Amino acid sequence: MRAVLAVIDLQNVFADPASPWFTPRFAEVVPPIRRLVTAFGNDVVFTRFVAPASPEGAWKQYYAQWPFARQPPDAQLYQVVDAFQPPSTVDATTFGKWTPRLATRVGGARLVLAGVSTDCCVLSTALAAADAGVAVTVVSDACAGVDDESHAKTLDILRLYSPLVTVATTEEVLG
Repeated sequence: MRAVLAVIDLQNVFADPASPWFTPRFAEVVPPIRRLVTAFGNDVVFTRFVAPASPEGAWKQYYAQWPFARQPPDAQLYQVVDAFQPPSTVDATTFGKWTPRLATRVGGARLVLAGVSTDCCVLSTALAAADAGVAVTVVSDACAGVDDESHAKTLDILRLYSPLVTVATTEEVLG
């Protein structure tokens, strides 16, 4: 079965230790993600979390808590880290990146997920895609959570969605 790799939110805002949204093991997932990107070739999509121009509903409270994030999509904090130079990105103002654009790109393929954070945007994307009937694989060692415990618990939760969602290592995916 053909597979498409979606690299979720590998952005400066999650990589920078000075950022309120810093993901502690971010740097550790870059090497396995690089291996996956190389192996998947043209079947790779990078996503970005970006702030909406005007938050609505509960997002108003969210951005009241995180006012530093109210920046335009072209702000440096929202750029993909320098280690990767994707020609384009799928941007979303939501945690989940299962958007119509990503769905079109994936088509009937398996969706393989890597990136940050396991316990937020990766989880939200995996569950929405699975609900849409897409086979999803989350690459455990190519994802990082807000902390180790949250990462591990999220992987355990994702395993409960089998066979719609599987959890595998980079080695297993590249097998």
